[in-house]
Amino acid sequence: MQMFDVVIVGAGAAGLFCAGVAGQLGQKVLLVDHSDKVAEKIRISGGGRCNFTNTGTNATHFLSENPRFCRSALARYTPQDFVALVKSHGIAFHEKHKGQLFCDRSAEDLIAMLLAECDKGGVTRWQGCVVAAVRYSDGAQGGMRYQIDTARGTVQARALVIATGGLSIPKIGATDFGYRIAKQFGLPLVPTRPALVPLTFSAEVWAPFAALAGLSLPVQIATGDKKNGMQFAEDLLFTHRGLSGPGVLQISSYWREGSPIRLNLSPEHDTTAHLLDAKASASRKRLATVLADLLPSRLADTWVAGSGLPPASLERGINDLPDKVLTALGERVARWDIAPDGTEGYRKAEVTAGGVATTALSGQTMESSQPGLYFIGEVVDVTGWLGGYNFQWAWASAYACARALAE
Repeated sequence: MQMFDVVIVGAGAAGLFCAGVAGQLGQKVLLVDHSDKVAEKIRISGGGRCNFTNTGTNATHFLSENPRFCRSALARYTPQDFVALVKSHGIAFHEKHKGQLFCDRSAEDLIAMLLAECDKGGVTRWQGCVVAAVRYSDGAQGGMRYQIDTARGTVQARALVIATGGLSIPKIGATDFGYRIAKQFGLPLVPTRPALVPLTFSAEVWAPFAALAGLSLPVQIATGDKKNGMQFAEDLLFTHRGLSGPGVLQISSYWREGSPIRLNLSPEHDTTAHLLDAKASASRKRLATVLADLLPSRLADTWVAGSGLPPASLERGINDLPDKVLTALGERVARWDIAPDGTEGYRKAEVTAGGVATTALSGQTMESSQPGLYFIGEVVDVTGWLGGYNFQWAWASAYACARALAE
Protein backbone atom coordinates (compact mmCIF):
# COMPACT_ATOMS: atom_id res chain seq x y z
CA MET A 1 0.00 0.00 0.00
CA GLN A 2 1.49 3.36 -1.05
CA MET A 3 1.86 6.03 1.59
CA PHE A 4 1.78 9.80 1.19
CA ASP A 5 1.91 12.77 3.50
CA VAL A 6 -1.20 14.16 1.84
CA VAL A 7 -3.75 13.08 -0.76
CA ILE A 8 -5.54 15.88 -2.59
CA VAL A 9 -8.77 15.00 -4.38
CA GLY A 10 -9.61 17.34 -7.25
CA ALA A 11 -7.18 18.66 -9.87
CA GLY A 12 -8.82 22.01 -10.48
CA ALA A 13 -7.40 25.41 -9.65
CA ALA A 14 -7.30 24.94 -5.87
CA GLY A 15 -6.14 21.33 -5.96
CA LEU A 16 -3.32 21.89 -8.43
CA PHE A 17 -2.03 24.95 -6.63
CA CYS A 18 -2.20 23.32 -3.19
CA ALA A 19 -0.37 20.25 -4.49
CA GLY A 20 2.42 22.32 -6.02
CA VAL A 21 2.97 24.46 -2.94
CA ALA A 22 2.77 21.53 -0.51
CA GLY A 23 5.17 19.47 -2.61
CA GLN A 24 7.69 22.28 -2.76
CA LEU A 25 7.43 22.61 1.02
CA GLY A 26 8.62 19.03 1.39
CA GLN A 27 5.37 17.05 1.45
CA LYS A 28 4.93 13.79 -0.42
CA VAL A 29 1.74 14.57 -2.36
CA LEU A 30 -0.70 12.50 -4.40
CA LEU A 31 -3.17 14.47 -6.52
CA VAL A 32 -6.17 12.45 -7.71
CA ASP A 33 -8.98 13.38 -10.10
CA HIS A 34 -11.74 11.32 -11.70
CA SER A 35 -11.33 13.18 -15.00
CA ASP A 36 -8.62 12.57 -17.59
CA LYS A 37 -8.19 16.34 -17.95
CA VAL A 38 -7.11 18.80 -15.29
CA ALA A 39 -8.38 22.31 -14.58
CA GLU A 40 -11.28 22.38 -17.03
CA LYS A 41 -12.75 25.46 -15.35
CA ILE A 42 -9.52 27.32 -15.90
CA ARG A 43 -9.52 26.18 -19.53
CA ILE A 44 -12.99 27.56 -20.31
CA SER A 45 -12.87 30.65 -18.09
CA GLY A 46 -12.79 34.11 -19.60
CA GLY A 47 -13.43 32.95 -23.14
CA GLY A 48 -10.40 30.67 -22.97
CA ARG A 49 -8.06 33.28 -21.48
CA CYS A 50 -8.96 32.81 -17.79
CA ASN A 51 -9.73 35.75 -15.55
CA PHE A 52 -7.26 34.38 -13.01
CA THR A 53 -7.50 37.06 -10.30
CA ASN A 54 -8.70 40.55 -9.47
CA THR A 55 -6.27 43.17 -8.18
CA GLY A 56 -8.94 44.71 -5.94
CA THR A 57 -9.81 41.52 -4.07
CA ASN A 58 -10.93 41.81 -0.47
CA ALA A 59 -13.44 40.05 1.78
CA THR A 60 -16.32 42.33 0.72
CA HIS A 61 -16.34 40.59 -2.67
CA PHE A 62 -17.45 37.25 -1.21
CA LEU A 63 -20.68 35.69 0.04
CA SER A 64 -20.73 33.28 2.97
CA GLU A 65 -22.73 32.49 6.07
CA ASN A 66 -19.65 33.94 7.79
CA PRO A 67 -18.43 36.82 5.59
CA ARG A 68 -15.31 37.27 7.73
CA PHE A 69 -14.07 33.71 7.27
CA CYS A 70 -12.15 34.37 4.05
CA ARG A 71 -10.18 37.35 5.40
CA SER A 72 -7.22 35.45 6.82
CA ALA A 73 -6.45 33.39 3.73
CA LEU A 74 -6.98 36.33 1.36
CA ALA A 75 -4.64 38.51 3.42
CA ARG A 76 -1.85 35.92 3.50
CA TYR A 77 -1.91 35.17 -0.24
CA THR A 78 -2.83 38.20 -2.30
CA PRO A 79 -3.47 38.82 -6.00
CA GLN A 80 0.00 40.38 -6.14
CA ASP A 81 1.50 37.14 -4.86
CA PHE A 82 -0.17 35.14 -7.62
CA VAL A 83 0.75 37.74 -10.24
CA ALA A 84 4.38 37.37 -9.19
CA LEU A 85 4.12 33.63 -9.84
CA VAL A 86 2.53 34.22 -13.24
CA LYS A 87 5.32 36.65 -14.15
CA SER A 88 7.99 34.17 -13.03
CA HIS A 89 6.67 31.76 -15.66
CA GLY A 90 6.79 34.43 -18.36
CA ILE A 91 3.03 34.44 -18.91
CA ALA A 92 1.80 37.66 -20.53
CA PHE A 93 -1.43 39.09 -19.15
CA HIS A 94 -3.54 42.23 -19.19
CA GLU A 95 -6.16 44.04 -17.14
CA LYS A 96 -9.47 44.03 -18.95
CA HIS A 97 -11.96 45.74 -16.63
CA LYS A 98 -12.20 46.70 -12.95
CA GLY A 99 -9.03 44.93 -11.87
CA GLN A 100 -9.76 41.73 -13.81
CA LEU A 101 -6.56 40.07 -15.07
CA PHE A 102 -6.56 37.75 -18.10
CA CYS A 103 -3.90 35.74 -19.92
CA ASP A 104 -2.88 37.42 -23.18
CA ARG A 105 -2.61 34.17 -25.10
CA SER A 106 -4.51 31.29 -23.54
CA ALA A 107 -5.67 29.76 -20.26
CA GLU A 108 -3.52 26.80 -21.27
CA ASP A 109 -0.50 28.87 -20.20
CA LEU A 110 -1.88 29.02 -16.66
CA ILE A 111 -2.60 25.29 -16.59
CA ALA A 112 0.94 24.57 -17.80
CA MET A 113 2.26 26.81 -15.02
CA LEU A 114 0.33 24.93 -12.33
CA LEU A 115 1.46 21.57 -13.70
CA ALA A 116 5.07 22.81 -13.76
CA GLU A 117 4.72 23.86 -10.13
CA CYS A 118 3.44 20.37 -9.29
CA ASP A 119 6.37 18.79 -11.13
CA LYS A 120 8.73 21.07 -9.22
CA GLY A 121 7.24 19.76 -5.99
CA GLY A 122 7.48 16.11 -7.07
CA VAL A 123 3.72 15.66 -6.98
CA THR A 124 2.33 12.29 -8.07
CA ARG A 125 -0.73 12.79 -10.28
CA TRP A 126 -3.39 10.19 -11.01
CA GLN A 127 -5.86 11.37 -13.66
CA GLY A 128 -8.91 9.42 -14.71
CA CYS A 129 -8.82 7.82 -11.28
CA VAL A 130 -12.03 7.56 -9.27
CA VAL A 131 -11.98 7.67 -5.47
CA ALA A 132 -14.40 5.01 -4.26
CA ALA A 133 -14.17 5.34 -0.48
CA VAL A 134 -12.38 7.11 2.36
CA ARG A 135 -11.71 5.70 5.83
CA TYR A 136 -10.20 7.25 8.95
CA SER A 137 -8.30 5.63 11.82
CA ASP A 138 -7.50 7.83 14.79
CA GLY A 139 -3.93 7.37 15.99
CA ALA A 140 -3.07 4.96 13.20
CA GLN A 141 0.49 3.62 12.97
CA GLY A 142 2.99 6.10 11.64
CA GLY A 143 0.41 8.88 11.65
CA MET A 144 -1.26 7.50 8.51
CA ARG A 145 -4.82 8.30 9.46
CA TYR A 146 -6.63 8.08 6.11
CA GLN A 147 -7.10 5.17 3.77
CA ILE A 148 -8.35 6.16 0.31
CA ASP A 149 -9.64 3.49 -2.07
CA THR A 150 -8.97 4.54 -5.66
CA ALA A 151 -9.23 2.93 -9.07
CA ARG A 152 -5.46 2.41 -8.85
CA GLY A 153 -5.50 0.83 -5.44
CA THR A 154 -5.70 1.89 -1.80
CA VAL A 155 -3.33 4.54 -0.50
CA GLN A 156 -2.65 5.89 2.98
CA ALA A 157 -2.03 9.47 4.07
CA ARG A 158 -1.82 11.48 7.24
CA ALA A 159 -3.96 14.25 5.65
CA LEU A 160 -6.71 14.45 3.07
CA VAL A 161 -7.56 17.62 1.13
CA ILE A 162 -10.88 17.95 -0.69
CA ALA A 163 -10.67 20.34 -3.66
CA THR A 164 -13.48 18.92 -5.76
CA GLY A 165 -15.40 22.15 -6.35
CA GLY A 166 -19.18 22.48 -6.54
CA LEU A 167 -22.03 21.39 -8.78
CA SER A 168 -21.72 24.02 -11.50
CA ILE A 169 -21.12 23.00 -15.12
CA PRO A 170 -21.60 19.22 -14.77
CA LYS A 171 -20.52 18.65 -18.40
CA ILE A 172 -16.91 19.29 -17.33
CA GLY A 173 -17.10 16.82 -14.47
CA ALA A 174 -18.70 18.57 -11.48
CA THR A 175 -19.90 16.19 -8.78
CA ASP A 176 -21.11 16.26 -5.17
CA PHE A 177 -18.10 14.25 -3.94
CA GLY A 178 -16.87 16.96 -1.59
CA TYR A 179 -20.25 17.33 0.06
CA ARG A 180 -20.54 13.57 0.51
CA ILE A 181 -17.18 13.44 2.27
CA ALA A 182 -18.25 16.30 4.54
CA LYS A 183 -21.44 14.42 5.43
CA GLN A 184 -19.51 11.20 6.03
CA PHE A 185 -17.49 12.93 8.75
CA GLY A 186 -20.43 14.80 10.25
CA LEU A 187 -19.50 18.27 8.99
CA PRO A 188 -22.32 20.78 8.45
CA LEU A 189 -23.27 21.99 4.98
CA VAL A 190 -24.83 25.25 3.85
CA PRO A 191 -27.52 24.44 1.21
CA THR A 192 -26.10 24.80 -2.27
CA ARG A 193 -27.56 26.76 -5.19
CA PRO A 194 -26.41 27.98 -8.60
CA ALA A 195 -24.60 31.34 -8.49
CA LEU A 196 -23.27 33.70 -11.16
CA VAL A 197 -26.06 32.33 -13.34
CA PRO A 198 -28.59 33.76 -15.86
CA LEU A 199 -32.10 34.41 -14.56
CA THR A 200 -35.23 33.11 -16.26
CA PHE A 201 -38.87 34.22 -16.41
CA SER A 202 -42.15 32.54 -17.22
CA ALA A 203 -43.07 32.45 -20.90
CA GLU A 204 -46.03 34.75 -20.26
CA VAL A 205 -44.00 37.38 -18.42
CA TRP A 206 -41.15 37.25 -20.91
CA ALA A 207 -43.20 37.22 -24.13
CA PRO A 208 -42.86 40.99 -24.77
CA PHE A 209 -39.07 40.82 -24.37
CA ALA A 210 -38.05 37.52 -25.98
CA ALA A 211 -37.50 39.22 -29.34
CA LEU A 212 -34.83 41.42 -27.71
CA ALA A 213 -32.48 38.42 -27.30
CA GLY A 214 -28.91 39.51 -27.93
CA LEU A 215 -29.48 43.15 -26.95
CA SER A 216 -27.21 44.52 -24.22
CA LEU A 217 -26.92 47.78 -22.30
CA PRO A 218 -25.38 49.15 -19.09
CA VAL A 219 -27.80 49.11 -16.15
CA GLN A 220 -28.04 49.41 -12.41
CA ILE A 221 -29.45 46.20 -10.95
CA ALA A 222 -30.48 45.43 -7.38
CA THR A 223 -32.31 42.93 -5.21
CA GLY A 224 -33.29 42.68 -1.55
CA ASP A 225 -34.10 45.41 0.94
CA LYS A 226 -31.94 48.23 2.33
CA LYS A 227 -30.50 46.01 5.08
CA ASN A 228 -29.86 42.82 3.12
CA GLY A 229 -29.92 44.03 -0.46
CA MET A 230 -27.18 44.32 -3.07
CA GLN A 231 -26.70 46.53 -6.11
CA PHE A 232 -24.38 46.45 -9.11
CA ALA A 233 -23.68 48.72 -12.07
CA GLU A 234 -22.87 46.37 -14.94
CA ASP A 235 -24.02 45.36 -18.41
CA LEU A 236 -27.30 43.50 -18.98
CA LEU A 237 -28.00 41.00 -21.76
CA PHE A 238 -31.47 39.97 -22.94
CA THR A 239 -31.88 36.27 -23.80
CA HIS A 240 -34.75 34.22 -25.21
CA ARG A 241 -35.63 32.97 -21.71
CA GLY A 242 -34.64 35.91 -19.52
CA LEU A 243 -31.65 38.01 -18.54
CA SER A 244 -27.92 37.44 -18.45
CA GLY A 245 -24.76 39.53 -18.74
CA PRO A 246 -22.37 40.58 -15.96
CA GLY A 247 -24.97 42.57 -14.02
CA VAL A 248 -27.42 39.68 -13.84
CA LEU A 249 -24.73 37.11 -13.04
CA GLN A 250 -23.60 39.29 -10.15
CA ILE A 251 -27.08 39.85 -8.73
CA SER A 252 -28.04 36.17 -9.15
CA SER A 253 -25.77 35.24 -6.24
CA TYR A 254 -27.87 37.46 -3.96
CA TRP A 255 -31.30 36.85 -5.51
CA ARG A 256 -33.68 34.49 -3.73
CA GLU A 257 -36.59 32.64 -5.27
CA GLY A 258 -39.82 34.63 -5.11
CA SER A 259 -38.07 37.99 -4.87
CA PRO A 260 -38.02 40.64 -7.61
CA ILE A 261 -35.01 42.33 -9.11
CA ARG A 262 -34.94 46.09 -9.73
CA LEU A 263 -33.43 47.57 -12.86
CA ASN A 264 -32.57 51.12 -13.84
CA LEU A 265 -32.26 50.84 -17.61
CA SER A 266 -30.70 54.29 -17.99
CA PRO A 267 -28.65 54.87 -14.84
CA GLU A 268 -26.63 57.75 -16.27
CA HIS A 269 -29.69 59.87 -17.10
CA ASP A 270 -32.90 61.18 -15.57
CA THR A 271 -35.31 59.59 -18.03
CA THR A 272 -38.37 61.47 -16.80
CA ALA A 273 -36.61 64.83 -17.09
CA HIS A 274 -35.44 63.95 -20.59
CA LEU A 275 -38.98 63.14 -21.74
CA LEU A 276 -40.47 66.24 -20.14
CA ASP A 277 -37.73 68.45 -21.62
CA ALA A 278 -38.47 67.04 -25.06
CA LYS A 279 -42.15 67.88 -24.62
CA ALA A 280 -41.31 71.38 -23.38
CA SER A 281 -39.28 72.00 -26.52
CA ALA A 282 -42.46 71.36 -28.55
CA SER A 283 -40.86 68.34 -30.15
CA ARG A 284 -42.99 66.48 -32.68
CA LYS A 285 -40.86 63.36 -32.33
CA ARG A 286 -42.59 60.13 -31.40
CA LEU A 287 -42.23 58.96 -27.80
CA ALA A 288 -40.21 55.92 -28.84
CA THR A 289 -37.84 58.10 -30.85
CA VAL A 290 -37.18 60.37 -27.88
CA LEU A 291 -36.71 57.40 -25.53
CA ALA A 292 -34.22 55.94 -28.01
CA ASP A 293 -31.92 58.85 -27.12
CA LEU A 294 -31.29 56.95 -23.87
CA LEU A 295 -32.05 53.30 -24.67
CA PRO A 296 -31.32 51.00 -27.61
CA SER A 297 -34.02 51.64 -30.19
CA ARG A 298 -35.42 48.09 -30.06
CA LEU A 299 -35.81 48.34 -26.31
CA ALA A 300 -37.35 51.82 -26.59
CA ASP A 301 -39.93 50.50 -29.05
CA THR A 302 -40.74 47.53 -26.79
CA TRP A 303 -40.96 49.73 -23.72
CA VAL A 304 -43.36 52.20 -25.30
CA ALA A 305 -45.46 49.38 -26.77
CA GLY A 306 -45.89 48.01 -23.25
CA SER A 307 -46.80 51.37 -21.73
CA GLY A 308 -50.55 50.80 -22.05
CA LEU A 309 -51.04 53.86 -24.23
CA PRO A 310 -53.50 53.60 -27.14
CA PRO A 311 -51.68 52.77 -30.40
CA ALA A 312 -52.78 56.08 -31.90
CA SER A 313 -51.07 57.99 -29.09
CA LEU A 314 -47.78 56.28 -29.84
CA GLU A 315 -47.74 57.80 -33.31
CA ARG A 316 -48.37 61.35 -32.08
CA GLY A 317 -45.64 63.81 -31.18
CA ILE A 318 -44.39 63.71 -27.61
CA ASN A 319 -45.67 67.28 -27.12
CA ASP A 320 -49.23 65.92 -27.32
CA LEU A 321 -48.80 63.47 -24.43
CA PRO A 322 -49.75 64.29 -20.80
CA ASP A 323 -46.97 64.92 -18.30
CA LYS A 324 -48.25 62.14 -16.05
CA VAL A 325 -47.88 59.60 -18.88
CA LEU A 326 -44.30 60.66 -19.54
CA THR A 327 -43.50 60.69 -15.82
CA ALA A 328 -44.91 57.20 -15.31
CA LEU A 329 -42.96 55.83 -18.27
CA GLY A 330 -39.74 57.51 -17.13
CA GLU A 331 -40.13 56.17 -13.62
CA ARG A 332 -40.62 52.65 -14.95
CA VAL A 333 -37.39 52.94 -16.93
CA ALA A 334 -35.63 54.04 -13.74
CA ARG A 335 -37.21 51.28 -11.66
CA TRP A 336 -38.33 48.19 -13.50
CA ASP A 337 -39.40 45.61 -10.91
CA ILE A 338 -39.66 42.12 -12.33
CA ALA A 339 -39.66 38.73 -10.59
CA PRO A 340 -37.64 35.87 -12.09
CA ASP A 341 -39.15 32.42 -11.80
CA GLY A 342 -35.78 30.71 -11.60
CA THR A 343 -32.28 30.41 -13.03
CA GLU A 344 -30.59 28.47 -15.82
CA GLY A 345 -29.35 26.14 -13.08
CA TYR A 346 -26.01 24.48 -12.50
CA ARG A 347 -25.72 23.80 -16.22
CA LYS A 348 -24.88 27.46 -16.84
CA ALA A 349 -23.85 28.60 -13.37
CA GLU A 350 -20.24 29.69 -13.13
CA VAL A 351 -20.00 28.71 -9.45
CA THR A 352 -21.92 27.03 -6.65
CA ALA A 353 -22.97 29.06 -3.61
CA GLY A 354 -23.10 27.31 -0.26
CA GLY A 355 -21.10 24.20 0.56
CA VAL A 356 -19.05 23.03 3.52
CA ALA A 357 -19.93 25.34 6.42
CA THR A 358 -17.13 27.58 7.59
CA THR A 359 -18.15 26.90 11.21
CA ALA A 360 -16.44 23.53 10.77
CA LEU A 361 -13.23 24.96 9.26
CA SER A 362 -10.22 26.95 10.40
CA GLY A 363 -9.83 30.18 8.44
CA GLN A 364 -6.06 29.99 9.01
CA THR A 365 -5.46 26.42 7.84
CA MET A 366 -8.66 25.23 6.11
CA GLU A 367 -8.55 22.12 8.33
CA SER A 368 -11.95 20.88 9.44
CA SER A 369 -13.05 19.77 12.89
CA GLN A 370 -12.27 16.27 11.59
CA PRO A 371 -8.50 15.99 12.22
CA GLY A 372 -6.37 15.99 9.08
CA LEU A 373 -9.30 16.66 6.74
CA TYR A 374 -9.11 19.92 4.76
CA PHE A 375 -11.49 21.65 2.33
CA ILE A 376 -10.39 24.34 -0.14
CA GLY A 377 -11.79 26.29 -3.07
CA GLU A 378 -15.37 26.22 -4.29
CA VAL A 379 -16.48 23.29 -2.15
CA VAL A 380 -16.37 25.68 0.84
CA ASP A 381 -19.20 28.12 1.61
CA VAL A 382 -17.26 31.05 0.15
CA THR A 383 -18.48 32.44 -3.16
CA GLY A 384 -16.87 35.34 -4.97
CA TRP A 385 -18.26 37.97 -7.28
CA LEU A 386 -17.79 37.75 -11.01
CA GLY A 387 -14.41 39.04 -12.10
CA GLY A 388 -11.60 36.75 -10.95
CA TYR A 389 -12.49 36.65 -7.26
CA ASN A 390 -13.31 32.95 -7.16
CA PHE A 391 -9.94 32.03 -8.63
CA GLN A 392 -8.22 34.22 -6.05
CA TRP A 393 -10.11 32.35 -3.33
CA ALA A 394 -8.88 29.09 -4.87
CA TRP A 395 -5.25 30.27 -4.74
CA ALA A 396 -5.54 31.79 -1.25
CA SER A 397 -7.36 28.87 0.40
CA ALA A 398 -5.01 26.39 -1.30
CA TYR A 399 -1.94 28.28 -0.10
CA ALA A 400 -3.22 28.47 3.48
CA CYS A 401 -3.85 24.74 3.42
CA ALA A 402 -0.47 23.86 1.88
CA ARG A 403 1.39 25.93 4.47
CA ALA A 404 -0.52 24.22 7.26
CA LEU A 405 0.24 20.76 5.86
CA ALA A 406 3.96 21.51 5.96
CA GLU A 407 4.03 22.73 9.55
